[in-house]
Amino acid sequence: MNTEQKLINQLKTSPENIQFDEVISTIQKHYSYTPTIFTNGSGTDSVINNAGENEGSCKIFAFAQLHNLTKQQTLHCFGDYYREDVLGFPEKKNHENIRQFMKYGWDHMAFENKVLTKK
Repeated sequence: MNTEQKLINQLKTSPENIQFDEVISTIQKHYSYTPTIFTNGSGTDSVINNAGENEGSCKIFAFAQLHNLTKQQTLHCFGDYYREDVLGFPEKKNHENIRQFMKYGWDHMAFENKVLTKK
């Protein structure tokens, strides 16, 4: 079983143990990345990320979309950024892409171009 399959299995069985760096490493091992503009949110509450900005978020959201991950599985891909920084401090404004995705999910996530291509 390769690292990508292990990650998907772990997201299904023990997502609370997923770490951001492991997810990014797996993505980089199995995919070529193309920076692109992506929008997260709805209307005036949207976060517009220019190509090359918030690349970790871009990679994770694209990977999750390719694998049809649920909203919760996708959030766990952010590891402690999600579990500690966001859930631990709901009143803060940091990690805007994670917070927007929690609010709007897949219905309001759009990529201008294809982000990941299998190596």
